[in-house]
Amino acid sequence: MATKAKPECACGDTSAFRGGKKRIIFPCAGTANVGQISNAAAFRLTDEGYGVASCIALLGAGDPVLKRRIAEADEVILIDGCPAACCARIAAAGGMHPAQHIVITDLGIEKTYSRKFTEPDVEAVVSAAWEGRGR
Repeated sequence: MATKAKPECACGDTSAFRGGKKRIIFPCAGTANVGQISNAAAFRLTDEGYGVASCIALLGAGDPVLKRRIAEADEVILIDGCPAACCARIAAAGGMHPAQHIVITDLGIEKTYSRKFTEPDVEAVVSAAWEGRGR
């Protein structure tokens, strides 16, 4: 029986980045509304050409390919949903220092234990990233 090659994860792959600084965006992607907002904002920022979304779990797992991509990036942006700061703690454990750390509840968005969120919530996070409010 032939063995299949392990697929390489595309998380943080800036090779197809469209321009400007090469940025990797890590959303917390938690289960509360602010985690869902962080994920939606990371994908919106990717669609807008700000950077590329990546998986915080892969960073926590110490993936060597992702670590190489982080080293090659110009900036890393963390989007945490709340003061628990899971993204920031995982990044710190991996020795990573982000250019921006955005905490959604610091933007005035209340954390609820629901997956529901609004488009203005996502836009507030996207705008904060573009404006550099997490620096």
